Amino acid sequence: MNPPGDYSPHPLPTRYSGLKPQKGWPTRNLKFFRHHVVPGMFRRRVGSAVAPVLSPPAAGCVRITWIGHASFFLQFADHSVLVDPNWAGWHGPVKRRRHPGLRLEEIPEVDLVLVTHAHFDHLHKPSLRILQSREGIVVPSGSRKTVQRLGFPAVHEMRVWDTLAFDHLEILHTPSHHWGARFIHDTHRDYGGYLVRAGGKSVFHCGDSAYFEGFKEIGRRHPIDVALMPIGAYDAPSGRDVHMNPEEAVRAFVDLGAKVLIPMHYATFPLGNEPHDEPLERLLMEADRLGISEQILIAEEGVGIEW
Repeated sequence: MNPPGDYSPHPLPTRYSGLKPQKGWPTRNLKFFRHHVVPGMFRRRVGSAVAPVLSPPAAGCVRITWIGHASFFLQFADHSVLVDPNWAGWHGPVKRRRHPGLRLEEIPEVDLVLVTHAHFDHLHKPSLRILQSREGIVVPSGSRKTVQRLGFPAVHEMRVWDTLAFDHLEILHTPSHHWGARFIHDTHRDYGGYLVRAGGKSVFHCGDSAYFEGFKEIGRRHPIDVALMPIGAYDAPSGRDVHMNPEEAVRAFVDLGAKVLIPMHYATFPLGNEPHDEPLERLLMEADRLGISEQILIAEEGVGIEW
């Protein structure tokens, strides 16, 4: 594991959102279950899964395939990575609204699997048990024991600003404003995002995050081609500051200085009180207002975007 470059004497760490719900959370939770969770149980799941494209993209390109929620299949000319793979149909009483875009049983062996944090919708053990990776799985510090018996040849724990290198594939663990506990007591777990670099391309996966000044530092430290940014679950039943709204996601994208934005963390699992179609609508409106609509790429589950 390589130390980060000496960019500043006090690099910005992750920011902890805390566990305490905000005032009014019982009413918000009742609304969430009444208008989102319960109706979703009886709603037919839509979409369909396809076989992944196995041939690599051309040299100097990256193929980004959104599987759904925060799950992505990243393919470079000589490397491939899965981030937050999750084929779950349910998370507790919350039903998945759209089928995963790729068929799990047809996912090829990849170089690495990356998990941004230990929350159940990002670290899904049944999916991880099926996947194969040559170099193992990467998790934030504190989550080694959660994945060490899932069949991977190695477990790599990373702290914020750590880097890992495998041949010409480089992984950097970036900070976020969120929380990492899988339950309630295990607040020792780290969390964040990843910058994946290979073949002359760089892809930033934000993980879960509220807006914070750390995006500016990430952008100052590292050039980014493609930013995978969460835009949903911002009307949290708990009222906690844990996810960005679409306007904040665009602001973070601008802070990062990335070339294109692909949205994620919306339309798959209903995790907030916002209307189902609102995140994407607000994202496109904000991009249009700022004159950067051509930098927004909307992914369809299972359909690769080459860039």
